[in-house]
Amino acid sequence: MLPNGLIGRRGFLAAQGLAFLGALATEASAAPAPKALDIIDCHTHFYDPTRPQGVPWPAKNTPLYRTVLPKHLKEQPQFRPVTGTVIVEASPWVEDNQWLLDIAKDDPFITGIVGNLNPGSPDFSKDLRRFAANPLFRGIRVSADTLRTALEAGRLEGFNLMADLDLALDINGKDSATLAARLATHVPALRIVLNHLGSVAVTAEAPPQAWAEGLVTAARQQNIWIKISALAESAAQGGKNAPADLTFYRPYIDVIWKSFGDDKVIYGSNWPVSERACDYITLQRIALEYAFERGDAATRKFCSLNAKRAYKWLDRPGRIRGVTTPSP
Repeated sequence: MLPNGLIGRRGFLAAQGLAFLGALATEASAAPAPKALDIIDCHTHFYDPTRPQGVPWPAKNTPLYRTVLPKHLKEQPQFRPVTGTVIVEASPWVEDNQWLLDIAKDDPFITGIVGNLNPGSPDFSKDLRRFAANPLFRGIRVSADTLRTALEAGRLEGFNLMADLDLALDINGKDSATLAARLATHVPALRIVLNHLGSVAVTAEAPPQAWAEGLVTAARQQNIWIKISALAESAAQGGKNAPADLTFYRPYIDVIWKSFGDDKVIYGSNWPVSERACDYITLQRIALEYAFERGDAATRKFCSLNAKRAYKWLDRPGRIRGVTTPSP
């Protein structure tokens, strides 16, 4: 189906009730889904603007400026039930890492936290060791620009410390794949996860060659994984409508999956930021329909087991009921 047709279809579905029709699409899927799936959404954001200190992000007077907690994700209509999450901290405030650890303390749905610390900060080592003492703290995220600066300056002490502490590094931004590959050669013990498809705009055109080549380079490193996260947002840049059909996204997911294989692709949503493009049930359906075509084993790896290797997320007592969670 052509992009214009896809956009029209999305508008129609929205008008008729997308959550209900998304559920019907489950039955019509050509590829059968595993009956019981452990699905760890490995890219969510939580925050509370009503705190006395407020929040540095998101901005006021935007749809995202509201209290967003794990209970709100659980309330979202879902294509398949999400059984846990790895949170990614977007706030640059150091103590917001502790805030996430505090809300995670008594909620087994939270299986890990990717914090936000600056490796160039004088207090980085102290802060990293402090947060890493909590087993739920699974790593940090940096921008591609931050990593580029560190590589050019040869200042990789912080990344070596992360490897020593058995933590993972998320990277987000332009050229993240090629930068990750460079870092992996210097710090091969550090587990690295590319965010948001490796940062590419998904369009009706063929996938950019430079992006595809960067993924191939990164995938050659055994310690690099990639998240299929922010999928619909990547197609909704510039205010465009995000298509609601897998067909539109397939050429880009094909490149990712062919490069990284069944063992190094990870599911993530980027919720609630993803709401700027579509609702949760739609973005999850698109990603899972593709995974279903890869078969039962690949789907289970994509939904939780690959992330277990990358993040070493915690399987906490009371997290889920009625879902078998095989060992990675």
